[in-house]
Amino acid sequence: MLLSLRIENFALIDQLELDFGAGLNVLTGETGAGKSIILDAIDAVLGGKVSSRVIRTGTNRSMVEATFTSNSALAAWLSEQEIDLIDENSIILSREITETASNIRSRSRVNGVLVNRQVMGGLRDRLVEITAQGQTVQVGQSAQVRDWLDVYGGHSLVQQRQLVAVAFGTYQQAHLMLEKRRTSERERLQQLDLLTYQVQELKAANLSEPDEFDKLLQERERLSHVVELQQMSYKVYQALYQNDNEAPAAADLLGDSEVTLTNMVEYDTQLQPLLDMVRDAQATLAEVGRQVNAYGEGLEADPQRLEEVEERIRELKQVCRKYGPTLAEAIAFYQRIHEELSQLNNSEQSIESLEKQERECLSKLTEACQELTQLRQNAASTLEAELIKELKPLAMDKVKFQVEIVPVMPTVAGADKITFLFSPNPGEPLQPLTEIASGGEMSRFLLALKACFSQADAAATLVFDEIDVGVSGRVAQAIAEKLHQLGQFHQVLCVTHQPLVAAMADRHFRVAKQVINTDKGQKATNGHSEQRTVVRVTALNNINKRREELAQLAGGKSAQEAIAFADSLLTQAANHQTKSKVKRGKVS
Repeated sequence: MLLSLRIENFALIDQLELDFGAGLNVLTGETGAGKSIILDAIDAVLGGKVSSRVIRTGTNRSMVEATFTSNSALAAWLSEQEIDLIDENSIILSREITETASNIRSRSRVNGVLVNRQVMGGLRDRLVEITAQGQTVQVGQSAQVRDWLDVYGGHSLVQQRQLVAVAFGTYQQAHLMLEKRRTSERERLQQLDLLTYQVQELKAANLSEPDEFDKLLQERERLSHVVELQQMSYKVYQALYQNDNEAPAAADLLGDSEVTLTNMVEYDTQLQPLLDMVRDAQATLAEVGRQVNAYGEGLEADPQRLEEVEERIRELKQVCRKYGPTLAEAIAFYQRIHEELSQLNNSEQSIESLEKQERECLSKLTEACQELTQLRQNAASTLEAELIKELKPLAMDKVKFQVEIVPVMPTVAGADKITFLFSPNPGEPLQPLTEIASGGEMSRFLLALKACFSQADAAATLVFDEIDVGVSGRVAQAIAEKLHQLGQFHQVLCVTHQPLVAAMADRHFRVAKQVINTDKGQKATNGHSEQRTVVRVTALNNINKRREELAQLAGGKSAQEAIAFADSLLTQAANHQTKSKVKRGKVS
């Protein structure tokens, strides 16, 4: 339920705060007084479309704030959106609209948390439903009519629709898999051929060690320079251990040094560590000499092995150019395509199995849609009878109404196209409601429809914008009673010009325009204070004020007759409300 509404700089409203209550809340006033501006503000704070025209002239910022009562279901939904409750009983929505040099900026908040349009849309459906005479577009939309019927059908119908949605998703996935398999068969075979060739080529290359290429390069250098290595190893051996030339070898020099140090140690033992180091060096030098000599003697020229190494190097270079650039990357590529080839060969379902899977999913979807259609037909029969019953008191006792359900291709919402067919006069054939209903008939139809949905409608607040336009007398009284009836289950906000409707209100507000002097003390060119038009709303809590407003709405009579007529309306409304309370007490 909408508890309060605060508006700043919105169209003709400078500052406005309203407190609403349960039951029927009515806004009255002369044509153009600004009643619809208040409804526009409610629509805006709930995420409706806005333009720069909603920003009051002379300002660059508008703000609307609405406070609603909360409940456990709404609290759970807000928790899913990661929005904390301010308290357990209320939720605060606000929207700030700012005009810049280039565009319009809008920010919506829920309990102080910035939210996007999607969140506001979900919240709007849970809080308010706005119905206007111009709502014929929605009535003509099969999807909207279908949604209304499904909500009216209750939990079992909504649950079955969810099952249809799941079945449709499963079928769609199976269908897409089949189509993808069919259209990609050629590409799959081409990919299979390519991967098979690449795997075979890399397998033949016998790749195993990422550093094989570097090792082969080293081996090629060794095999290509065997003679040079033999000569150099012998030269090293001579220099270190046994020199045939006149110059002494390093081992001989170290031997001499050892003898000299040995004699020196006899006089100074501090030199013993140096002697030990020379002896260690002598032993190391001797070992190096022996190993380098053995290395040189072991070298042999091997032209055949050199050719094998050259050939392997050429092969690995070719592999790296195609699959590298390094050998390690080529090996990794081989492992990857080997797995891909395995998947292509083993994990791909055949077209036949996918076709079977699609048929099974379509069969389940068709069965779920048939059950949904049956539930819709049952709900449609009940709605037809109830709606005709609701229309009779609205001077439409001869009306015929039918919910037409035509089969279509299955979708996520079932396999039905739903249209409201209508015939207001005897002898006339049923036709789509939007094509035949007049404005007044459409107003009464929408009101009766909401009366039928009053128990199933999730929104706690229903807003009617001049739903009673084009009717008068007995029909206006019936509309008033119907709005009051809706007020027993929902909070109802209604903009009306009908005194019969206004008299039935639980809360009555008068909307009027006033011309005020600006509070900035600005002077116009003529030297007088600047004047602005503003919208003011007065809560008519006093019976005398309500009588005056109803008399004003009645018009066309003398003041005394108008007041007497207003008194009769208030008395009639009080009697009806009393009877309704007694009737509800008996029912309960």
